[in-house]
Amino acid sequence: MSQHGTTSTTIADPFRFAADGRRIDGEVAVAKLDRLAGSLADSVGVLHFSIEGSLDEEGRPRLSLGVGGSLVLRCQRCLGGLDWPVEIGVSLRPVREGEGIPDEELEDDEVDALEVGADLDVVGLVEEEVLLALPIAPRHDDCQPPRPDGGAEKESPFAKLAALRGGDKA
Repeated sequence: MSQHGTTSTTIADPFRFAADGRRIDGEVAVAKLDRLAGSLADSVGVLHFSIEGSLDEEGRPRLSLGVGGSLVLRCQRCLGGLDWPVEIGVSLRPVREGEGIPDEELEDDEVDALEVGADLDVVGLVEEEVLLALPIAPRHDDCQPPRPDGGAEKESPFAKLAALRGGDKA
């Protein structure tokens, strides 16, 4: 079963969703992802997502989330826009709230455990996975730090101290 569009952004029962092998395809405007706003130079565009449910070989629910698109991040060096492609693919194992996450789930690098209640906010999940995938300090490969007004190099405040220290040497 497949649903398209952004009309349904909540999965009412993620465990039943997985057991039934359902799928949702949709998109979300970048401007609607509030927690992401501080990392962006521009909030244009959309992110496309798909979430597909299944059961693993042991009959446990599994959600496969894919997110694609492009973001305009703020370069940490020049503060300009930096195009960053979004290509995320994660496998999630839903766990009921309060159940606790088994130790073997914490050690499995291929599947992330996800504590969920009765409903799963898909757009919130998409935003969370994008935030986790962001580079720590995005920057252009070839940009220079900003220059002070007039474009001249600003002298370090410690240069005068170095000159004083150098003057004391005999």
